[in-house]
Amino acid sequence: MPLIHRLLRLAVGLFAYGFAIALMVRAGIGVAPWDVLTQGLSKHTGLSFGLVTFLTSLVVLLLWIPLRQRPRFGTVANTLSIGPVADFGLHVLPQQSVWWAQGLTFAGGLLLLAVASGLYIGADFGPGPRDGLMLGLHRRLGWRVGVARTAIEVTVLAAGWLLGGQVGIGTAAEALLIGPLVAITLPLFARRRAVAATTGSTPVAVAT
Repeated sequence: MPLIHRLLRLAVGLFAYGFAIALMVRAGIGVAPWDVLTQGLSKHTGLSFGLVTFLTSLVVLLLWIPLRQRPRFGTVANTLSIGPVADFGLHVLPQQSVWWAQGLTFAGGLLLLAVASGLYIGADFGPGPRDGLMLGLHRRLGWRVGVARTAIEVTVLAAGWLLGGQVGIGTAAEALLIGPLVAITLPLFARRRAVAATTGSTPVAVAT
């Protein structure tokens, strides 16, 4: 795949990913574990959702050091772009309060997230900070990818919930459906190498 095409897919994928997060937040029925933590930290610090996302990414990247993970171009692009795009989406999207609008908004966000993940992973520029942490635990400590992912997400979900982040049916839906959905979208956009970097139905390089 030509480099310019990969860069375009990376850019579109990252923008779509940040906007998808905003859609799911505005649905108001629960968000993914890392976003629960972001909401909780934002609530207690007064910082915007996007800024907390960026700062959390920096902290997670520090955890790469003892795991000897090396950031790639996609890692840096992810760190710099997801937060601002999420803030933009939260600025232009209305908060939903009617059940059918909440469901449609969340479903749209989840589907967009799956497409965005396929584009971003398929560009093959490296994992985002959070999945890089998971991969580092897998490679350096020998943890299975699924075990590492579960341990990390349960930890951040619990911390986010204690801080007041929103846990709900959307949290469960994202956990159950994002893997199978990305398993569908990834082959549509990915180079062979990126497809090989998946384990079962769970991609190991989702954007955030």
